[in-house]
Amino acid sequence: MPAIVLLGAQWGDEGKGKVTDLLGARVDYVVRYSGGNNAGHTVITPDGQKYKLHLMPSGALSPNATTVLGNGVVIDPKVLLEEMDGLAARGVDTSGLLISGDAHLIMPHHRALDRVVERYLGKARIGTTGRGIGPAYGDKVARTGIRAQDLLDPGILRQKLELVLREKNQVLTKVYNRKAIDVDAVVEEYLAYAGRLRGHIADTRAVLWDALDRGDTVLMEGAQATMLDLDHGTYPFVTSSNPVTAGACVGTGIPPARVSQVIGVIKAYTTRVGSGPFPTELFDEAGAHLLKVGDEYGTTTGRERRCGWFDAVVGRFAVRLNGITDLVVTKLDVLSGLPKVRICVAYEIGGERVETMPTTQTAFHHATPIYEELDGWWEDITKARTWSDVPANARRFLERVEELCGARISVAGVGPGRDENVIRHHLLPPAPPR
Repeated sequence: MPAIVLLGAQWGDEGKGKVTDLLGARVDYVVRYSGGNNAGHTVITPDGQKYKLHLMPSGALSPNATTVLGNGVVIDPKVLLEEMDGLAARGVDTSGLLISGDAHLIMPHHRALDRVVERYLGKARIGTTGRGIGPAYGDKVARTGIRAQDLLDPGILRQKLELVLREKNQVLTKVYNRKAIDVDAVVEEYLAYAGRLRGHIADTRAVLWDALDRGDTVLMEGAQATMLDLDHGTYPFVTSSNPVTAGACVGTGIPPARVSQVIGVIKAYTTRVGSGPFPTELFDEAGAHLLKVGDEYGTTTGRERRCGWFDAVVGRFAVRLNGITDLVVTKLDVLSGLPKVRICVAYEIGGERVETMPTTQTAFHHATPIYEELDGWWEDITKARTWSDVPANARRFLERVEELCGARISVAGVGPGRDENVIRHHLLPPAPPR
């Protein structure tokens, strides 16, 4: 089987974890390809258990799938081990996790710099999670990063750390008046992590190539989302990696020609966390409804998410940029009870109608949404499982989203649970009878 990419089509928090978990029993490998523990996936199992995952791929809850952290991920070993221990305490086996030896590590100086620089920016802050993600990717690009494979060689680990801390400690102490980081303490801490992670570090590229050659199904799971992409998102209010389809190939080593399907996950409305432009953001009763009913609080940070109407300009951009073949619309049930629902179909910028993403940061900041208004629905749709179960007004909403975005809607989420979905088109071929 070729590889499948699953990614977010808005500003993140679309419910990718639920979709990965939905497919987990049908795939052989689930590979996280970007981001770090600045991401959060919430999965609710059929027995009502809620899991909040940050570094572990959502496939960890599927007993049939091998989970992989690809080379494009930045890993905080302490956070990863705490997450693995937490899952093990709840009966989830994480012993099969594979970690790319080329994945970069988040170090104490990354976390320290992330927090202090964000505070220093004041009103111009980006809204990072303060977990060291950006500085870790910065060192990767500067070729001073420390990788998972360095945990296997204490001499190399110390040598690299001494080199990088010559500069970082100068910045921390002389620019930001912070305490210097002790090399010996960090080496001791990270070698302790090495003792536990040694058996997980592998050449994951070769593992995945062999899996595809055998006919196994490989699901590449994104973190963050399209509009947070470092190159294609709302820069500078973006993440430090490439969550788009192209990033999936770079972050795993799987060649583009092996990708046969791209699943885009998109909410029935729009949210984002942190700073940055958000044309459809609401500050009225409808926005309060989305926040409360949608339980829109960050999985990783607990911050309130900014809420707004569905933005089809963003949706159309994500479909074209990523080559999305199937859309999964989540949280359709959250719109139930609203007398009217709106869809942003274009922007007004400087007196002109614009139906594509603005070409400049300034233009996007000044974009005013142009809406279409549709009748809402009052029915409880959480029990819907087929297209005919969906109320007529909700179907019309989905059909209009599909038309505006330019990709078919294959699944609509009608509740947070794994099975609370309307399946319109199967994302994978039906499982053969046993």
